[in-house]
Amino acid sequence: MLRTGELAAAAGVNPQTLRYYERRGLLAEPGRSLGGHRLYPERAVTVLRVIKAAQRLGFTLEEVAELLGASPLGRRGADQGLQARASAKLAGIDAKVAELTAVRDTLRAALEAGCDDLTVCSENRGCPVPFDSDTNSDRVRRTSS
Repeated sequence: MLRTGELAAAAGVNPQTLRYYERRGLLAEPGRSLGGHRLYPERAVTVLRVIKAAQRLGFTLEEVAELLGASPLGRRGADQGLQARASAKLAGIDAKVAELTAVRDTLRAALEAGCDDLTVCSENRGCPVPFDSDTNSDRVRRTSS
């Protein structure tokens, strides 16, 4: 059994994090020593490492709770397992990467086009910066028609 400070040190978190995770239901409420100190089982180190690893992978604490089977209903559905959650998380990351790639490409194009003033650039049909919700190619096609 580990006391609060020992567990926190072993898992690389601070003691307040342990109490927070207990309140959130991520970490089981520990037993107590005769002196009233919290005593955690060794397995708590693994649980904390799993929580931190899942957070690094982009899972929220609510998602982590569901992955650990600590959902409010106390049961994990088929759509809440790691495979399903990781697939959904990966799809979201892929979408963000695509969006960021488009932004990067637009910024590069603006640099190559010599855009130095957004107001002047907005009046230039060939400017690569999208100034409305339409795509540039739609705007250019519409303007050149």
